[in-house]
Amino acid sequence: MKKSDPKQGNRGRIKLIGVLFAVVFVVVLSRAYYLQIITMDEWVKRADRQHQKTVPLTPGRGNISDRNGLPLAVSIEMDSCFAEPKVIESIPETAARLAPLLGMNRQELEKKLQDNRLKHFVWLKRRIPPDLRKRVDALQLDGIEFVKETKRFYPNSEVAAHVIGFTGMDPEGLEGIEKRYDKDILGNMGYLITERDALGRDITVKGTLIGNSSKGSNVTLTLDRNIQYITEKELAKAVVDNGAHSGMALVMESQSGRILAMANYPTFNPNAYFRYPQFALRNHVLTDSFEPGSTFKVLLIAAALEERVITLQDSFDCELGSYRIGGVTIHDTHRYGRLSVADILKFSSNIGATKIGRRMGQQRLSAYLKNFGIGDRTGIDLPGEATGSIRGGQWYDADLATVSFGQGVSTTAIQLTAAISAVANNGVLMKPFMVEKITDESGNVQQQFAPQVRRRVVSEVTARKVTRMMEAVTQPGGTGTSAAVEGYSVAGKTGTAQKVDPATKRYSSKRIGSFIGFVPAENPRLTILVVVDEPTKSPYGGIVAAPAFGAIARQTLSYLQVPPGKIDRKSPVPTPEQAAPAKAEDEAAEGEIVNSDNGELMPNIRGMSIRQVMQLMEKRRLNIRLIGSGRAVEQQPAAGAQITPTDQVWVRFAPSA
Repeated sequence: MKKSDPKQGNRGRIKLIGVLFAVVFVVVLSRAYYLQIITMDEWVKRADRQHQKTVPLTPGRGNISDRNGLPLAVSIEMDSCFAEPKVIESIPETAARLAPLLGMNRQELEKKLQDNRLKHFVWLKRRIPPDLRKRVDALQLDGIEFVKETKRFYPNSEVAAHVIGFTGMDPEGLEGIEKRYDKDILGNMGYLITERDALGRDITVKGTLIGNSSKGSNVTLTLDRNIQYITEKELAKAVVDNGAHSGMALVMESQSGRILAMANYPTFNPNAYFRYPQFALRNHVLTDSFEPGSTFKVLLIAAALEERVITLQDSFDCELGSYRIGGVTIHDTHRYGRLSVADILKFSSNIGATKIGRRMGQQRLSAYLKNFGIGDRTGIDLPGEATGSIRGGQWYDADLATVSFGQGVSTTAIQLTAAISAVANNGVLMKPFMVEKITDESGNVQQQFAPQVRRRVVSEVTARKVTRMMEAVTQPGGTGTSAAVEGYSVAGKTGTAQKVDPATKRYSSKRIGSFIGFVPAENPRLTILVVVDEPTKSPYGGIVAAPAFGAIARQTLSYLQVPPGKIDRKSPVPTPEQAAPAKAEDEAAEGEIVNSDNGELMPNIRGMSIRQVMQLMEKRRLNIRLIGSGRAVEQQPAAGAQITPTDQVWVRFAPSA
């Protein structure tokens, strides 16, 4: 038997072991390659999570500026105070000295530090002013440090507060442009990074690394800070002088839709927004819908002319100031006979508007109002826009009548301004917008916004006819003479609407007075709206809102260096059947409705003879007392007050001069 060679057996085993070692080496090498090359980033992150602690810092926000580059909102660097409890020798002593400066309770601060005794990082107070930082530094306390964070600051305080909005502590945009463009304005978040040992304990925050952070994009508005200031100042004066509840004002470029000013009163300071009630924070220009009153007559007449149901040669019997239709009585304060279409607008006759509305009918009138944008969001680049509403379903005679002069329908200030601007813009409706462009930190344009046409509503010929009639409103004899601007032609319309009582669902004695118009009428640059809510000194738009319109227009035209133009003072001549036009203090109570089963509203009878007063009051069956002779010079209750057959009504007469 042949013996096996032991050397060959050893060589076989060596080869086997070598192969095994090679296989193991390849496996190990492959695993090492997988861990160190393919999945390296993941393991580095895991290591960082074990050895580092990150503390998020407030991200910076881009600037918001007006169209001239003037800052409206900026982010400024401020010091945030934190503690390293582990290195504090005496926590009670540190808390006692530090708490008064930081405005904290000493016991609470001491507990906070004790609870985090083994840590190297705990926030104490974020974004403190520089003088407080100096006072804390002066204490020379071990373990008390600072890190830079950003804080939103509004350098103009209340100016344009409702447009800009404000941010929270995050700092997430909560209102206005800050909210609408939050994703663009908000920058990348920064991080405070601290080292930890193998047991996960904080080592130190000395020489900390601030992680990548950057400011967001900058937003340039169409708004002009100087025009905004003028608008806010005059609106506040109108509200205060007339003892009103609140007010709104808007200035828009007539032909582009750019918003130059948007104001609300009362207003607020966005640097301390938390101190104000919710009512003051809301942008009522966008969020509140209201019955516009006689400003709607502009849209009615434009639609009727476009549909050719009326012509400028038509006239309407205005029933000497009282017209009953569909169970309600429509009043003009002044006893007008036949009025032309132009004079219906000039003298703001509700009865004349009612009869034009009947010619239009529900279907056509409703369609035109929708084309003008009433009851539909404008799409402006600000949050919270309401829709308004147009009465749905079948309209009864009374519904058609009231809608014709702006009651029974609701709109927002921005909708109404856009609609009237369509008349100023030769019949073309534009989309209002607030942001001109968005740029990066280097000034490179990321987005540019341009005027957008929504649709043509009426023809250029119709728009010019209506403009001509609107000019008469601000000329002698019209209801808006206080809106006139020396050297410029002004096309406008007053509005005085009753407010519905939420409890009774009926029209109350409270009013909204407004004036809207554009200037210069022959080449419109600005469309301006002023709304005064619940004035107490006078309810009429021609008295409470028109003067503010005139002041805003005058100062803004001067600021924009718009040269005065030639003014044609010709206006329609009243027919012999018309009563004398209203004076400013006796302006028609536009939008006045009297419910037959709930009393009536006291008419304005100043200047009437005893016979005229008796004829006017005869069908009302009122308990009226007449004093003196001649023409009426005083009355009680005042015009517009609710009266019933049981109320005492008296009128004092005096001989004419």
